[in-house]
Amino acid sequence: MFGYIRPLKPELKVKDFERFKACYCGLCHSLGKEYGFSARFILNFDFTFMAMLLWGAEAPVCYTAKRCPMSPFKKKCVCCHSDSLSVSAGYSLILTWWKLRDTVNDDTFFKALLARLGMLFLRRAYKKAVKRYPEFDETVRDRLKALSVFEKENCPSIDMVSDCFAELLAAAAKGAEGSMERIYREVFYHMGRWIYIIDAVNDVEEDIKHKSYNPVLTRYGVSDKLSDEQAEELKITLAHSLNFIISAYGLLPKNPWSDIIENIIYLGMPYVSDAVFSGTFRNVRDGLPR
Repeated sequence: MFGYIRPLKPELKVKDFERFKACYCGLCHSLGKEYGFSARFILNFDFTFMAMLLWGAEAPVCYTAKRCPMSPFKKKCVCCHSDSLSVSAGYSLILTWWKLRDTVNDDTFFKALLARLGMLFLRRAYKKAVKRYPEFDETVRDRLKALSVFEKENCPSIDMVSDCFAELLAAAAKGAEGSMERIYREVFYHMGRWIYIIDAVNDVEEDIKHKSYNPVLTRYGVSDKLSDEQAEELKITLAHSLNFIISAYGLLPKNPWSDIIENIIYLGMPYVSDAVFSGTFRNVRDGLPR
């Protein structure tokens, strides 16, 4: 359920794309430094965005050159370790752990087997992250448990189901300074809602094939594909959440990553939405750091 929050590369300045890659690599190095080599494999765009968004307005950004397993012979420009990278690393690890746990309980045999292997490799790192962020872990566990209940009941309400994941991600705002926590919570809540719904739309074909629960299929009684009217209704609800994200973000002070953040929410997310509905999302994944 990751990878939808990304910039639109053609609209980024070259220097900003290089900075985005540096932050992405910085998160990878933070995962490795704090939680071990295996934690690097959970790296994703969504939590790179979180790291940039949580970056303090006055916090400096420094860069260094480092080698990594993906580039052992040539050093890459990497963001130096920071508080926001550390928080995003811990949160991404906790969320990945519980998502794997959910897959073990609810998915097909082979996916469950892979999830078990993933949990085995991440167990020690997860325990370390929980010690640092116990409240976030508790919220993730509680909300995914509620989400699992809705899925088992074949809940037809997209709003009720997506609210679970939205509340889960909103917990990432905990600890922000003063009134900023409420604003961050609004951004992350609707970010989570948007991610859950767009992921459900993207999985329609696969879930029909495997007869898996999908709130979009249950809501509309779809057995083949979404009609134009159904797709339009979903686009409206996604645009609704995106508008809330934009409005809340406008209340936050600018930080060193603002140009990239604005590219993501104003251009990247709408582009991803269009690609998912047109069935071309898998073709737009290239051109960004992995």
